Amino acid sequence: MTRITDVRLRRILDSRGNPTVEADVITESGGFGRAAAPSGASTGEYEAVERPANEAIAAARERAVPRLVGEAYAGNQREVDSILRAADGTDDFSEIGANSAVAISMAAAKAGADVLGAPLFQHLGGAFRGENFPIPLGNVVGGGEHAADATDIQEFLVAPVGAPNVEDAVFANAAVHDAVADLLEERGVPSGKGDEGAWAPSIDDEEAFEIVDEAVSQVEDEVGFGIGFGLDVAAAEMYDDDSETYEYESEGVSRDTDEQIAYIADLVREYDLVYVEDPLDENDYDAFAELTDEVGDQTLICGDDLFVTNTDRLVEGIDRGAANSILIKPNQIGEHRSARRGYRPRRGQQHPDQAEPDRDAH
Repeated sequence: MTRITDVRLRRILDSRGNPTVEADVITESGGFGRAAAPSGASTGEYEAVERPANEAIAAARERAVPRLVGEAYAGNQREVDSILRAADGTDDFSEIGANSAVAISMAAAKAGADVLGAPLFQHLGGAFRGENFPIPLGNVVGGGEHAADATDIQEFLVAPVGAPNVEDAVFANAAVHDAVADLLEERGVPSGKGDEGAWAPSIDDEEAFEIVDEAVSQVEDEVGFGIGFGLDVAAAEMYDDDSETYEYESEGVSRDTDEQIAYIADLVREYDLVYVEDPLDENDYDAFAELTDEVGDQTLICGDDLFVTNTDRLVEGIDRGAANSILIKPNQIGEHRSARRGYRPRRGQQHPDQAEPDRDAH
């Protein structure tokens, strides 16, 4: 039923207007899945390689598609992703491109779910089953690599931790976004939007903290539940390898590693931050561990560029106590199954290859 009969690849524009790869996977029973490869504005040094869209499509058509069509089953994710890795032949998808690989991988997963008539999350193993719902992070003020002449910190985030359901959480995030716009207007600060939809005013980090903190307080009073404050520092983007300092250009301040740790820890305490992503350079496990030891009982210290959804880097981070949470992005590793393995060491403290059962079926 889920044998793959066709894989179609095309170039499209992503939400930033950049070319990317979209894949359709069709099965013998008419199952259909479509997925497009995402990409980030700031990327980790150790991410899988994204090739120009046309090159990735041509390489995948030559090397991967013939191995999939008529041979692989969309209902067997292990098989699909193993074929993609074998067709590429490298550790980082530098031949067919992570953008073509992840598009095909996710399209196959959707096709398999379509055949079964099941939601995608159930087909993939029900990782999100349970009484709790994911808390959406809302990006309300952006700078760094997401906007020019704005804050040094890349994202000022809100997390409606007290929301009773997903609907209220999403609308609370939107309300904070609107409240930030009103406060910027009151201060006479013109602002457009960054490439992820957050406001990107020409203000420094300190003023951004003041505005977002006030907006959160206003919306909390309106909705009647708690809203947390978070950051994506994207510290690797401001780290200078030569001077070994973090350069805050809007402040005109340089901080060494100890000062950066102290600065982030102070922010966690002052603003009761519930989430801090990439607060230190992506190669500095020791600094991550020191910060996690200091404030990890108060907030999530999340590794994005630190781990890049790479299970070997995650296992090292666990062994060294660096961070207490991870951001999972399939495009960073190139296909779904490796991304799925990324969260398993945290659950059982095993290496992912030991922890992953095969639940797939034809």
